[in-house]
Amino acid sequence: MTASAAKPGPRERLLLAAQELTYAQGVGVGVDALLKAAGVARRSLYEHFGGKDGLIAEVLRRSTAEDEQQYRATMAAAGDDPRARLLAVVDRLGRIASDPGFHGCRYLAADLALTDPAHPGHEVTRTYRRALHRLFADEFVALGHARPSFAADQLLILVDGLLAAGATRPDSSPAPASRELAEHIIDSGLRA
Repeated sequence: MTASAAKPGPRERLLLAAQELTYAQGVGVGVDALLKAAGVARRSLYEHFGGKDGLIAEVLRRSTAEDEQQYRATMAAAGDDPRARLLAVVDRLGRIASDPGFHGCRYLAADLALTDPAHPGHEVTRTYRRALHRLFADEFVALGHARPSFAADQLLILVDGLLAAGATRPDSSPAPASRELAEHIIDSGLRA
């Protein structure tokens, strides 16, 4: 295998550069910075993604797939108990939000920065949140929660808040408060 065969092509380099830069700097990062980081010509951006909007949407799609898999892996590692599986997610997010390199939730940041409601990135983030909602709701159903869909809504709000607090208030400790709130969401709807 030659060295050039191991090097990713322009499409993959653009995706990798955009995934890193849009997380560190936001979706407003300039096209020139993306092209420079990827080491590709402007033509590659348009050939592979139709422009920056297409690249942003594809980066969000790739990231959501990776993150959804991480949610599933975290839950699987916690065993079969739905309560433990849901709390494992909150605990993991608490650790992530406490990391010094944490810049916040990529999806919340994108939704806030992409002011055009028709931007293709919004559909990606909506699809991702629907997938997480189903994932959480399924656990609440398995737990016997009285209002599984509503509890999944509450947990998603808690996740957004935990990640936002981790990014905007690094001197705070949102993880313990989030865990206690998650326990309340879970336990308050259990049928006796």
